[in-house]
Amino acid sequence: MYRIERDRSRFREIVRGRIREDLRKYLSSTELLGRRGDKTVSIPVPQIELPRFRFGDNKKQGVGQGPGKKGQPVDGDAQDGDGAGGAGENPGQHILEVDVELDELAEMLGQELELPNIEPRGDRLLSADGGRYTGIRSTGPKSLRHFRRTYKNALRRTIASGDWDPLAPKVVPVREDERMRWRKENPRPESSAVIFHIMDVSGSMGREQKDIVRIKAFWIDTWLRSQYDNLEVVYIVHDAVAKVVDQETFFHLRESGGTKISSAYDLCLAQIQERFRPEDWNIYPFHYSDGDNWSARDTERCVGLLRDEILPRVNQFCYGQVKSAYGSGQFKKDLDSSLQDSERLVTANVDDREGIAEAIRIFLGKGR
Repeated sequence: MYRIERDRSRFREIVRGRIREDLRKYLSSTELLGRRGDKTVSIPVPQIELPRFRFGDNKKQGVGQGPGKKGQPVDGDAQDGDGAGGAGENPGQHILEVDVELDELAEMLGQELELPNIEPRGDRLLSADGGRYTGIRSTGPKSLRHFRRTYKNALRRTIASGDWDPLAPKVVPVREDERMRWRKENPRPESSAVIFHIMDVSGSMGREQKDIVRIKAFWIDTWLRSQYDNLEVVYIVHDAVAKVVDQETFFHLRESGGTKISSAYDLCLAQIQERFRPEDWNIYPFHYSDGDNWSARDTERCVGLLRDEILPRVNQFCYGQVKSAYGSGQFKKDLDSSLQDSERLVTANVDDREGIAEAIRIFLGKGR
């Protein structure tokens, strides 16, 4: 049994090494997005075989069984025939899907991109977690009976009542002697965070741009979940108006029309004020757009909202500009020039999928 576990651990180390080698490939593809569970993700790892036994059909006769003479062909051997295809010389590629915990995947991401751990800003107490069975009380289930305390109480009672006989020592606990273990609650501070994924769904954002956003959001969520005990995600989409949607709608919504970015920032601010107090939550808005806004006046309003209302309340605001054939890319230039002194604003360009890893490193590399 120990040998099996040792071999299994060695195999998993081989798999981890292969995943680390190919991590850059996974950072730029949608291959993992449909395989994510609550705590694990299924990763296809090529060219690694897991040995296993296969059961055969023992009813058939084979070599060494049944009648036959030396040199006589056995059924199933290669025979002359007129096969439709020619023989190949290249080996096949074997795919093995391995379940990897999201915390482990986040650790690989942190090592690959050299990401620092985050120091949480907000705390809140959750009394449901924590606590040990260090207390004693007189009531409780029999399964929690403290034998030593119960026996000592019974012994004291027996001696005090005069029933103790040194020649025939006998101690029989009664109900009043019993003491039970008791779990003392020990509330501990649990760091909480909320992510706002905000995406432009106007006509200029095509399918490729949305896939890039989807990949970035997956890896950002994976990293932040490894840093915080409690994480919530809010999805906001906007064109000329903004609305809160679920995850499925966020990644598959197809809309057209103009772009008014301030509508999304107004909605994000309202959510922070109503649901996520900065004293209790670490707040991370991520905005994805191709850089088009309907007017310079609305851009000025966005800058004012960020500078006066949103940035003072959040750990960090990240703007990722996805290159599009229809987007001007002007919005990032306006943010960089107007809020260049703000440490809580981080912007990045993503020209294609190959730029996703660098954008994630820029967003999460500050450790805020």
